[in-house]
Amino acid sequence: MSAPATTRVHVDTVAANTKRGGDIRVTLSPRTVGCSSGFGGVLRLGPGEYVTEHLHPYSEEFLHVVQGSLEMRLDGAPVVLGPGDSLLVPIGVRHRLVNTGTVPAEVVFHLSPLAPRPELGHIDTEQPLDAAAGNPDVGDAR
Repeated sequence: MSAPATTRVHVDTVAANTKRGGDIRVTLSPRTVGCSSGFGGVLRLGPGEYVTEHLHPYSEEFLHVVQGSLEMRLDGAPVVLGPGDSLLVPIGVRHRLVNTGTVPAEVVFHLSPLAPRPELGHIDTEQPLDAAAGNPDVGDAR
């Protein structure tokens, strides 16, 4: 049996995506490590920064707050989050995340299962901050 491909990815080696706000870095994905069941990475938000509202029609999103004070709105209902909190965003639920604190926030996220095609993974329900930027490049498991 041959040795497995490298599956370790450092966050600083991945390009930031800022389309919906903040600094989103997809570290583990079909593109980066060849996985086939989902993708994940790190989100960094400065004080007052936010990720515009969107939903995932095929994927659940799992978040874990490493540092910072945040508010997630799930279908408009606020959920206050702090260090050590984890949150499930169910499939199809609109969500918007805001750093409500005075220090940078960091969140680890994972989405699963993958959408049938990467371009179907996100539906914007609020105008992205940088509409010209592409979606995070997660690759295609097929």
